[in-house]
Amino acid sequence: MHTLPPDHPLRIELNDEVHARPSESLKAPLRVTFLALYSDPADRAQEWEHVSALLRRYGHEPPPRATHYSADLGPFRLKWERHSEFARYKFIVEGAAPDPFETPALAAVPADWLAGLGGRTLVATHAAVLPAPAVPLDYEEIAARHFAGNVLVGAAVADGAGVALTDFRIRDGYGRLLLLDRTMTQRQAGRMLQRLLEIDTYRLLALLTLPVAQQLTPWLTTAERELAEVTSQLVGATEASEPVLLDRLTRLEAEIEQRESAHHYRFTAASAYYGLVQRRIEELREVRIQGLQTFQEFTGRRLAPAMNTCTSVAARIESLSQRVARATQLLSTRVDVSRERQNQQVLASLNRRAEAQLRLQQTVEGLSAAAITYYVVGLVGYVAKGLAHAGWPISVETVVALSIPVVALATIAGVRHVRKVVARAIE
Repeated sequence: MHTLPPDHPLRIELNDEVHARPSESLKAPLRVTFLALYSDPADRAQEWEHVSALLRRYGHEPPPRATHYSADLGPFRLKWERHSEFARYKFIVEGAAPDPFETPALAAVPADWLAGLGGRTLVATHAAVLPAPAVPLDYEEIAARHFAGNVLVGAAVADGAGVALTDFRIRDGYGRLLLLDRTMTQRQAGRMLQRLLEIDTYRLLALLTLPVAQQLTPWLTTAERELAEVTSQLVGATEASEPVLLDRLTRLEAEIEQRESAHHYRFTAASAYYGLVQRRIEELREVRIQGLQTFQEFTGRRLAPAMNTCTSVAARIESLSQRVARATQLLSTRVDVSRERQNQQVLASLNRRAEAQLRLQQTVEGLSAAAITYYVVGLVGYVAKGLAHAGWPISVETVVALSIPVVALATIAGVRHVRKVVARAIE
């Protein structure tokens, strides 16, 4: 036997995942009650603890944690599964009953335990799996007996091996589903019932997005109008009005982002659930029954328009977000260019002022040098006169004349030196 490298840590877990939630084997006649309870993910631990309490009541020791569990508890079989948004419970009671919907499987479950279930009921369905009679089915009689005379939705399923019937209505808090077994195997019956229940569950989960879409539609229309107004004003906008328009766009962009973030998951989930509904209907392998809507037709006429509304609203939000982003970018560029131009004008003005100040400074320095030279030369003249009176052989006029360029050059050099010292100190 060859020695292989060590297993990946998740190898066994990933391989077993496809076998984790097999369909039940169902042998007619039997009754099933199916519950799909919408709950917060934070309540998962409490939810499993409640299931564990039921298992212990019937002598089963549950594992510490689980996302799915099935067991035969004696009076009934339980199958529990936890999903991202909801948990589903399936209670199965084997055997016939005079009226399977008047004595449902849920009647075998302890009432006090049912009262402690958490979450909010999204789907509650009583189902019956019965042997198909040998005579042709009278659908009007079935509708009158089990579905209060309502219009039936149904088809032969599993390529004609069974017949599935429902009215998609809630009666006394529960829907009703009838599956008649012609030639189905037990596994086939389990798969068909599972798909039928999932169609109803995923249909309602997908429809959770419809009220959100309807609520967002008026706001979306207002936001689109706001964007149209801003973009129309953008064409003739001035430098003074551009910042105001940019502020409006920024606030609109923030509002769109807030709405999109709040509802993105719901719209994405609706698309995924609708896809599951369509796949489950395909897996039924329906054969039309004359006079009845098939499951495909029912969902196509009732669910598809709602999903189109949700898809349209999601697309409008995405389109609006992109258009606002483009308009904001365009206006931001214009505002930046305008500010750059203003900055250049300010810099040019500062340069002109600096040049004027420099010329003024040079003028002042020249005048200061002239004044200093004048006074210093005057002092030299006084000194020369004093020396001449003292008998020194000098000419006062000559001394004064010769001192002028010397004093002037020394003064200019001194002023420039002082300016350099001050400039270095400032730097």
